[in-house]
Amino acid sequence: MSPFEHGEVFVLDDGGEVDLDLGNYERFLDVTLTRDNNITTGKIYQSVIEKERKGDYLGKTVQVVPHVTDEIKQWIQSVSSVPVDGQTRPADVCVIELGGTVGDIESMPFIEALRQLSFSLGKDNFCLIHVSLVPVLGVVGEQKTKPTQHSVRELRALGLTPDLLACRSAQPLIGSVKEKLSQFCHVPVENILNIHDVPNLWHVPLILRNQKVHEAIIKQLNLARSAGPPDLLDWTQMAESYDDLKNSVKIALVGKYTNLTDSYLSVVKALLHASVACSLKPSIQWIAASDLEDATSTSAPDAHAKAWETLKGSSCILIPGGFGDRGISGMILAAKYARENKVPYLGICLGMQISVIEMSRNVLGLKDADSEEFNSKTPTRVVMYMPEVSKTHMGNTMRLGCRRTFFRRTDCLTSKLSPHVDERHRHRYEVNPAYVAMLENAGLHFVGCDESGKRMEVVELQDHPFYIGVQFHPEFKSRPRRPSPPFTDGGR
Repeated sequence: MSPFEHGEVFVLDDGGEVDLDLGNYERFLDVTLTRDNNITTGKIYQSVIEKERKGDYLGKTVQVVPHVTDEIKQWIQSVSSVPVDGQTRPADVCVIELGGTVGDIESMPFIEALRQLSFSLGKDNFCLIHVSLVPVLGVVGEQKTKPTQHSVRELRALGLTPDLLACRSAQPLIGSVKEKLSQFCHVPVENILNIHDVPNLWHVPLILRNQKVHEAIIKQLNLARSAGPPDLLDWTQMAESYDDLKNSVKIALVGKYTNLTDSYLSVVKALLHASVACSLKPSIQWIAASDLEDATSTSAPDAHAKAWETLKGSSCILIPGGFGDRGISGMILAAKYARENKVPYLGICLGMQISVIEMSRNVLGLKDADSEEFNSKTPTRVVMYMPEVSKTHMGNTMRLGCRRTFFRRTDCLTSKLSPHVDERHRHRYEVNPAYVAMLENAGLHFVGCDESGKRMEVVELQDHPFYIGVQFHPEFKSRPRRPSPPFTDGGR
């Protein structure tokens, strides 16, 4: 998935690379999902083809209906029985998000599978919530229901009737709009939910609770005996406390994909969680790494000057993960500025490797120090390709998923008095062990490593208030009430 097209690639504990939506589900529900929770057309067709090759269909002609749709139903029912919340029994309710737009050719087999599933499960075991936009015409200011009417009509033509309507809008829906939607979409007024714009995202569960969405779902699924009232006291305090925050902190995020901020969605959320825990509002200053480079001072002097002004005006600097050599020189300059001026610095994955390259060049005097990713011919490979994987095959060659990091010292910022942490990884390159001793003598201490002791995972700069690099991605496991330690000053 290209970050420019789909936003962030979210990594799960088992190494599954999935859409950022699953990251939102993990954060909001505080669950641990698996790669099987991400059902794609490719996975479905691959499974069907493998079954056909093994002879599972006994020579029958393989068709979208019933073979592909049956595979989708079986996948859903299988995954829904696997606990994801740490409990031993399956969940009472399984949420299925069918992405895309009604009528998309890619979604047709999935819509048909859900139609069949709703019929076989029965009305008491299936609740369909249709999400639709209610736009407002700028000139008239009227909330228009036609887009929702048309999408519901098309959905009904495909055999699915929504039980609830979730209407997105800038402002709360007026009563007449709800009545009109109810009349033309055949949905009770009390089942028409309005998800309007709110001060912060944490208010969304509260406005749904206020509209008694839980009662509508409980009634539809016949769960009155087992379901109690929603306990959202802690969530309410979190949402309201954020609204009351007065002070903010400027955080410079120096990256490659700053034109599409969803590329760093989990990083942004982790910064939000950490800032709120410190009673601050995050003010993220987006800086394109290429704008910091010396060459930009000639080609685009205004952009260069603005980027450096923003960087110097920020309280801390963060360099997130990424691939490719674009903007690397700018990141190195940002890391150098943070090191020399005692500005708090956090480098994630690529950001950690940048700190190693910067120290090697500007402190050790190794002017040609580089990563093998950016310059395969450099004689000073301070960052190297992982030795156990192929250099010619790009698919499935990354170190993915949750891996354990052991701390070599107990007095470092990131250890938090714990001997190890379990964090998610997504990388092909790592620090070259041959240069570790030299870098540590220069003050860049490798305080965390894997079980072998050769793969460097965490670096901290000596005599600096906060200069940390981590090879893993701590942002993926950050939660609203449990911010990730590297984002909260190492837990100090």
